[in-house]
Amino acid sequence: MQKKIRNVNINYEFSNIDKEITLVFLHGWGQNIQMMLPVSDKYTKFFNILVIDLPGFGNSEEPDYAWTIYDYAEAVKELIDELSIKKVILLGHSFGGRISLVYASLYGCEKLICFGSPYCKELSKLPLKNRIYKQIKKIFFLRWLANIMKNHIGSTDYKNASPMMKGVLVNAVNLDLTADVKKIKCPTLLIWGSLDTAVPVRRAYELEKLIPDAGVILYEGATHYAYLERLDSIVTVLDNFFKIRR
Repeated sequence: MQKKIRNVNINYEFSNIDKEITLVFLHGWGQNIQMMLPVSDKYTKFFNILVIDLPGFGNSEEPDYAWTIYDYAEAVKELIDELSIKKVILLGHSFGGRISLVYASLYGCEKLICFGSPYCKELSKLPLKNRIYKQIKKIFFLRWLANIMKNHIGSTDYKNASPMMKGVLVNAVNLDLTADVKKIKCPTLLIWGSLDTAVPVRRAYELEKLIPDAGVILYEGATHYAYLERLDSIVTVLDNFFKIRR
């Protein structure tokens, strides 16, 4: 199914079994609906289910300008409203988790689950070539060289992105949501793998302190995809969080 939201055709799957609450699943960067189905499929008897291809991924169109995380959160809210959904529980992985954090801070939700979700820029010592690039791009007559270098020193996600989505990624990774997450009022579960190299475990514990009602579930030996690697255990944890019995 598709709907045009904010001038973008957004692809989604919506299973409405006339329940009071809808689980809304938001995937990570470079992914699509399929990556969230292993979890969402476990709850089709208990909740309405909305799984979204975020704009720029899967079968959804790219935005017509470099959206910020706030734009994504607003688009998700508009889609939810279009579908006449009243109560939501958000589940987001990585990039989708970042959007979920903003959504929860702006619009509220019943509960929030974040899988390896960044909320601020990772500060680390840059390799020499990155430091050279940062200096060159400040010099007007060398900006042509900076543009060439940019495509050779960026992350894999950046290199694989279209020009439009490169702008989206830059907006996302440079955004600090510290002030936003403090406004989240709903019960929040932060699920991380101890071997997550994309979003370090310390970020989970920082979020736990920033969000008034939050707790961390840490899976030893799991990676950025702990929610898939430890699926059975995570379903048990979510069942308890949702207060459902099978």
